[in-house]
Amino acid sequence: MIKELCTDTALLSTPCQKATAEDAAIAQDLLDTLAATENAACLAANQIGETKCIFVFLDEQETPHVVYNPYLARGLYASKVTEECLTLEGAQNVRRFEQIRLEYQELVDGALVTKKKDFAGWEAEIIQHMIDHCHGKLI
Repeated sequence: MIKELCTDTALLSTPCQKATAEDAAIAQDLLDTLAATENAACLAANQIGETKCIFVFLDEQETPHVVYNPYLARGLYASKVTEECLTLEGAQNVRRFEQIRLEYQELVDGALVTKKKDFAGWEAEIIQHMIDHCHGKLI
């Protein structure tokens, strides 16, 4: 279901709770809302009013991915970048890593399975932005 984007900074500042396989409906709402939102590349659960540690993003081929309970295991080559957010006004300078290793869970046959994957460039940047959302950190 397509959800309205949340701009309530109190909710967006709340650290998200660990997600479970039972939160699959939230993941589907995120996918639906992302697909319906113009110029969007990623979306976290708290941006649709849910305080669960889930986000979705489009890779460089615009394929959607769902990430449960992300953990930034490694970051290399930090630099300052300017970012904007769908649910906050203005642009901010933030520190991001050029290369990251992400540990996360993915829903497979109704169960969460732990995965690890390396990302670089733009994908690494948006994933770090989403992890910040999961921690309730506003840019």
